[in-house]
Amino acid sequence: MKKGAPPPIGGKAPFLGSDKEVKILYANFMISILEIILRTLFIYLVILVGLRLTGKRQIGQMTPFDLVVLLLISNAVQNAMTGGDTTLLGGITAAVTLLVGNSILSYLRLKNSKIRVFSEGTPTVLVSDGRKIQENLKKEEIDAEELDAAVREHGVKNINEVDLAVLEIDGTISIVPLNKPMIKPKHHLRGICNRP
Repeated sequence: MKKGAPPPIGGKAPFLGSDKEVKILYANFMISILEIILRTLFIYLVILVGLRLTGKRQIGQMTPFDLVVLLLISNAVQNAMTGGDTTLLGGITAAVTLLVGNSILSYLRLKNSKIRVFSEGTPTVLVSDGRKIQENLKKEEIDAEELDAAVREHGVKNINEVDLAVLEIDGTISIVPLNKPMIKPKHHLRGICNRP
């Protein structure tokens, strides 16, 4: 056989090596992909839990400070997801894992109320019959100025005229006025105070 000639039919390309070497390369490749998938799923769950612990208000009312933290977190965990693999395949594997993981979690949220409560939380009553519920306001880190602004946004003059105020799971505040038709605002109140 001449040098540089193609291998004979049924033969092997000389650069692939022995069957054992090919199997080892394939096994290492699969371990690398599996490692990226597991790392990515772990980081996804850690970030999800972290966002849940910050509370509904933070998720619904992102300030510039929150955006900076989110961008820095994404940069910080990038290498943790792919390890030392900076190849296109490594990045695609991480991205597909995030998309599939998110789709699976969305499906599970629809089927299981415990998973929905864990991943999204529940609405919190802030005002009932014109009285603020201080314990809930403190727990959700909503101050009087933010609550008053949400009340005014719904066309209500003061807290005494509010039948019910609820911090929804998306971070918005819904207001049901006492003895008045409900006014739907044109937009939702987002981040009144820029907090560090």
